[in-house]
Amino acid sequence: MSKTVLITGASRGIGFETALQLCIAGHKVIAVARTTKGLESLYNAASKSGHANNLVVIPVDVANHTHLDELVVQLSRMCNAIDILINNAGVLINKPFLDITQEELENIYKVNVFAPFTLTQKLLPLLRKSDCAHIVNISSVGGVNGTSKFPGLTAYSSSKGALAIWSEVLAEELKQENIFVNCLALGSAQTEMLSKAFPGYEAPLTAAQMGSYVAWFAINGRDFFNGKTLPVAVTTP
Repeated sequence: MSKTVLITGASRGIGFETALQLCIAGHKVIAVARTTKGLESLYNAASKSGHANNLVVIPVDVANHTHLDELVVQLSRMCNAIDILINNAGVLINKPFLDITQEELENIYKVNVFAPFTLTQKLLPLLRKSDCAHIVNISSVGGVNGTSKFPGLTAYSSSKGALAIWSEVLAEELKQENIFVNCLALGSAQTEMLSKAFPGYEAPLTAAQMGSYVAWFAINGRDFFNGKTLPVAVTTP
């Protein structure tokens, strides 16, 4: 059965590939990102596959509350319900702890934590209208306790840890409403963000491979998990 999916951070990397795979699988995908050029590339890729009718692209800065309000108004006109929300948008800074500025720290948390928190709040009325609602938050293995940690990623990894814990608590709060919440802590996949964190490193998985798994989990993970943070990693990195 076709689902209505909203995914953030869909202009590149894993978000791009996840959105494309969901379109090809026949789901209605609303793809949002700050980068118009990346969204155009996504639309072109969907067109080449013959599935552009399944895709709506909307330029949105998820860290901007005004943009989020406008997005919710637009979605309310477009959709009867949102079945799946994939909070994928994220930013990374690779910088020694002592050199990270207050502005940089606030920006990391604004995009990686506050934006999914606020967007989810605003979309709850549409998620409540679904009989199979699933919120999937995209974290990192670096945000999981006990995993390998790397210098330069204090801001990024701590923000992803916050996202994971929020996911687990939110699942408990929403389970009486039949809204499931899970968090995927992704390991290494070859993306621009990975190259920024680990210059010169070659990951064992492509963005398309990881995107394919995220797309599958978004549709099917609700049948197996709720309130879980699940590492998805071959290497870290």
